[in-house]
Amino acid sequence: MTPRTLYRRIALAEMVTWALLLVGMALKYVTGTTDLGVRVFGLVHGVVFIAFALVTVLLWVNQRWTVRELALGLVCAVPPFLTVWWERRLERAGRLEGGWRLADGEDTPATPAERVVAALVARPVVALTVGVLSVAALAGVALVVGPPVGSAG
Repeated sequence: MTPRTLYRRIALAEMVTWALLLVGMALKYVTGTTDLGVRVFGLVHGVVFIAFALVTVLLWVNQRWTVRELALGLVCAVPPFLTVWWERRLERAGRLEGGWRLADGEDTPATPAERVVAALVARPVVALTVGVLSVAALAGVALVVGPPVGSAG
């Protein structure tokens, strides 16, 4: 899977889970029928949000994005539906071009972050495992910390 494909899919998944969470919020706060949608889709969206953030950091390293691009990518995950807009903007600017530059000795890692990315892209199963465990650990921390202030009720 190329960086472009990975980012496109995670951006779309983040947008879809936002939509599902908004439906859940409408059921809870507008119709007052159930909070099940918020509980289920809130968790799903939180997991995908974390995955989007991790993939954004991964591509920041691989694609040599600027710190500004990294920050905008992370901020675009907060308001509903901006992840797809951001992904398309990067695509139009050519910032998602190419493959995994640190794979197969194509480029020599120069920083600690690049060494981590190189190790991950060289071992896709390990990368997937690390990704899943990272998302699970961060989601666990988020569950312990609790929902954002003002969202209780």
